[in-house]
Amino acid sequence: MITQIDCTPPQAPLAESVTLDPEGAAELAVGFKALADPNRITLLTLIAAEETGEACVCDLTEPLGLGQPTVSHHLKVLVDAGLLIREKRGTWSYYSVVPGALQDLFNSMTERTAH
Repeated sequence: MITQIDCTPPQAPLAESVTLDPEGAAELAVGFKALADPNRITLLTLIAAEETGEACVCDLTEPLGLGQPTVSHHLKVLVDAGLLIREKRGTWSYYSVVPGALQDLFNSMTERTAH
């Protein structure tokens, strides 16, 4: 049995339908790459769940079972991606979630892929 495949070209050429420039794609990739690590997702969840809305790096090592340098690295990636804010107080750093940052990241992707 032979199946016929409809090879009708799309309404607009693919290159014309893409609305994301290389710089925009690179910015989105930074955010999604930051979320591609289970430890970073756990850190975001832990910080967001804090009653005060912030957490000290010293309080985040034990729940993850990781050393302070490793946790600090993951936090820096999240800060660089625009998902966390870092505030230095004395010798400790406190982190809080950037309001709306996750929603903005997902919205920017879905706006470009919705048809």
